[in-house]
Amino acid sequence: MSVTAILGKKIGMTQVFDEKGEVHPITVLQAGPCVVTQLKNAAKDGYDAAQIGLVEFMKASGINKPEAGHLAKTEAPPMRLLKEVDIEVAVEGEESVKAGDRVLVDIFADAKFVDVIGTSKGRGFAGVVRRHGFAGGPKSHGHMFQVQGSIGASSFPSRVFPGQRMPGHMGTDQVTVRNLRIRGIDLEENLLMVEGAVPGPRDGYVMISKAKTPPRERRGFAGSGTVDPLKASKKATAKRK
Repeated sequence: MSVTAILGKKIGMTQVFDEKGEVHPITVLQAGPCVVTQLKNAAKDGYDAAQIGLVEFMKASGINKPEAGHLAKTEAPPMRLLKEVDIEVAVEGEESVKAGDRVLVDIFADAKFVDVIGTSKGRGFAGVVRRHGFAGGPKSHGHMFQVQGSIGASSFPSRVFPGQRMPGHMGTDQVTVRNLRIRGIDLEENLLMVEGAVPGPRDGYVMISKAKTPPRERRGFAGSGTVDPLKASKKATAKRK
């Protein structure tokens, strides 16, 4: 068995150039190091999973006694963040995951795409124009542009339906971004570079997992193995002659 996800931090954004000279916006993630603190199995817990913790400096006084006792079973240091992740079925000849094992960024060495889960930035109390993208009212003098207006309850139905889009708290939601392409891995520094944006602020905690539904590589967009249509047509014409 092997762990399919890792905990980390969002470092920031930059850009890289590929072999063709094209620029790609990337997000740099600090992926791990993590430690397996507990294993769940189908016989005892009803499902298979692994609990991992992100290893970073933290005082022992920062956790309570029950959590300290839980981490002491695997001799793990104090953890600021603990999460359960899925595990893959072991292949023949491959060692199974054990409590106390380290989880590093090399679990994505053979992967092309990842899913990233993070917490979006908090925006405070927001109106309907910013929160839901309403058009607003007339912008001329005497009008209140960003006011929602009547919600039309009247005598029927004489109530507000659940889910009515109104002003309220915006942000700090769990957001999942799927199928971010891996553009680089630094095994020494445990850095993962993915193409695209990741939810949350800098130094925000994220969970990175192998893509559950990776996109199919379309013909003509597979990189170095792409078939040049002009050369292919010339070869086909030569064969016919």
